[in-house]
Amino acid sequence: MEHLPISLYLLFAVTAILTLVLFLRAVGLSKTLISLLSLWIILQSVLSISAFYQVTTVMPPRFMLLVLPPVILIFLTLLTKSGRAFIDGLNIGKLTVLHIIRIPVEITLYWLFLHKAVPEIMTFEGRNFDILCGITAPIVYYFGYIKNVIHKKVLLAWNIICLLLLANIVGTAVLSAPFPIQQFAFSQPNIALLYFPFALLPGVIVPIVLFAHLVAIRKLIR
Repeated sequence: MEHLPISLYLLFAVTAILTLVLFLRAVGLSKTLISLLSLWIILQSVLSISAFYQVTTVMPPRFMLLVLPPVILIFLTLLTKSGRAFIDGLNIGKLTVLHIIRIPVEITLYWLFLHKAVPEIMTFEGRNFDILCGITAPIVYYFGYIKNVIHKKVLLAWNIICLLLLANIVGTAVLSAPFPIQQFAFSQPNIALLYFPFALLPGVIVPIVLFAHLVAIRKLIR
């Protein structure tokens, strides 16, 4: 991955920082949450720098240690009484603004594709339409939560569609990686997400985006 330009690393760093800032702005500056996020980022940074995730021949893939713990934590939050109480106090308007980070994420993926670090199908020129969520997020926020002219059913539909688009790119990314379960992109597999700092995309950014959608869907249904 030494061939990547420094500007690409800077773009991703800014994207990751913006994600954390918008997320903490939406959920509050809890010392516990900041500590958990910090420890998780440090742990995943150390593992990805040490080439832990670059071992791709074992089953289950080590990559699961990057994505499963935050997903499990999210669902535990949704399933516990204290977790639901925390969720119900969140501002879903602010969580909607967070989705603008999907624009620089998609630019990063496209740039990685140009440098042969991810396949084309993981970009907006392939089968990844996630950038549409980032483009529409400010519009949905303004008309849905500032002007209050978008019906709740439309807001719910937007969140569900964007959640499905997120699932689509996550599935594509996993099945394009050089694991024993690989199904796509054999000529140019997804290798970037096995390296630091891009491993923080599935390990940190994607779970935050997932959490934002699940919170919004729960609150809109209620």
